[in-house]
Amino acid sequence: MIGVTGATGHLGRLVIENLLDRGVAPGEIAALVRNPEKASELAARSVQVRRADYEVPETLAPALQGVETLLLVSGSEVGKRLPQHRNVVQAAREAGVRLLAYTSILKADTSGMQLAAEHLATEELIRASGIPFVLLRNSWYLENYTGNLGPALEHGALLGSAENGRVSAATRADYAAAAAAVLTGDGHENRTYELGGDEAFTLSGLAEVISRESGRSVEYRDLPEDAYAQFLVSVGLPEPYARMLADSDRGIARGELFTDSGDLRRLLGRPTTSPRETVAAALGA
Repeated sequence: MIGVTGATGHLGRLVIENLLDRGVAPGEIAALVRNPEKASELAARSVQVRRADYEVPETLAPALQGVETLLLVSGSEVGKRLPQHRNVVQAAREAGVRLLAYTSILKADTSGMQLAAEHLATEELIRASGIPFVLLRNSWYLENYTGNLGPALEHGALLGSAENGRVSAATRADYAAAAAAVLTGDGHENRTYELGGDEAFTLSGLAEVISRESGRSVEYRDLPEDAYAQFLVSVGLPEPYARMLADSDRGIARGELFTDSGDLRRLLGRPTTSPRETVAAALGA
């Protein structure tokens, strides 16, 4: 049986869709979720929906019963991830999970980004557990940029602190398809994949793509890290999250979210979805 944590989240749900598309029987998939009521659609398709709350350890052992291959989708609460992940890894070891895949971040072992610290610590927990593992080190999501193009189009500007750094962003769907390939394939044990899109871009380059696809002029405006964080706070983001995003842009400037490994393309068996395609789809939606 294959278990997927965070199965009602954006990435987890896409992974389950990919598993079903690959012919995995619904009854052989365990959708591990904090709130089973939100997974009623999956239950209706005969996927096994099980409550698994990272912060309630007693829910994890029953949820992992019979699971041989587990995808641990990283928690979304910055600062809480490590203890949450520790609970899952411990439960996986006790349940006899035979392969544990984890969605980490690109170059976790060398990155200076604040966001990388919890991912690297989780990787170390997994290695120490003795469970055969796969580390799926994802670069940025393209949806981080295309999920809300309205303000950029309205003001004619895309803001950031990435200077001319290149980012190998890819779509959630591509990362999910790669995860499903690992969960259903052979020969991935104790491997680390540095995953990113085929077409790396600067934010200036992305602004040009948005301009071409929308027919409206959009430019990239680079701000100092603190000024960018303050801007993000001004539009409603919590300050810790805004600071983390601004710090991540500095990571892009240093090349920490760029890869030319080709790992994502090879796992997919096809080219990754291009920034132009993703921008066009977002504008169409």
